Amino acid sequence: MAKIIAIANQKGGVGKTTSAINLAASLAVLEYKTLLVDADPQANSTSGVGFDPRTVKTSIYECIINDVAPGDIILETKTPNLYLLPSHIDLVGAEIEMIQLTNREHMMKQVFEKISADFDFIIIDCSPSLGLITINALTAAHSVIIPVQCEYFALEGLGKLLNTIKIVQTRLNPELSIEGILLTMYDMRLRLSNQVVEEVKTHFQDLVFDTIIQRTTKLGEAPSFGESIIMHDASSKGAINYLNLAREILQKNNMTNIASEDKIMTDEVMDKLKVSDN
Repeated sequence: MAKIIAIANQKGGVGKTTSAINLAASLAVLEYKTLLVDADPQANSTSGVGFDPRTVKTSIYECIINDVAPGDIILETKTPNLYLLPSHIDLVGAEIEMIQLTNREHMMKQVFEKISADFDFIIIDCSPSLGLITINALTAAHSVIIPVQCEYFALEGLGKLLNTIKIVQTRLNPELSIEGILLTMYDMRLRLSNQVVEEVKTHFQDLVFDTIIQRTTKLGEAPSFGESIIMHDASSKGAINYLNLAREILQKNNMTNIASEDKIMTDEVMDKLKVSDN
């Protein structure tokens, strides 16, 4: 059965979609069969792995609303072991259509139950809101990753998200846990970035991932090519950051024999991965 991880933060611009795409790609490169679920009507994860949302005929919307079998519409990406359950702008209307349903918070969970046995990981890119679709994702997930940007107002709204997670744990999904808080958009040259890292680690301590995602040009340009950073430039800092994040998650879930103190993606390990850098 797949480990289901939602990536959520109602605050926009925190690196949520970037993290969903590149974490999923990193797990796939590490030979774990991974499904990236685009649960955002903006469909940025869909375009970010090389598919035009305008040409997507059937999406997660149809799975939730019309009970279409998800296995029939999953797309294979250019990255080996990485698959996509795409989104479409129609998803924006799903919350209105679901509101009258008695099991409205469990619709996405029912979709994943049909395909969970086919994957090692399911990574859900949530929309930047705390609406019904995000609640569905949290109800279906085993854990949640919260990206927090290393910028001013980094902790703004985080309390509301944590409260929502607590409500979901109490009423809908008692097995939901916080996989970790992921610091993103880090620039070591900026005093503010270092202050945010210190503040977040002071507040949340062991909940914060050791891996920090650095702000790089390559990470920003990769989606314009419809590629993950792994496929776009495997030797870049961004690729190494997300590979390290994937390895840290594997270690946390006892899915690897790598020693816990070995947090660094070395050149030797990169060679073993044999990642294409085209």
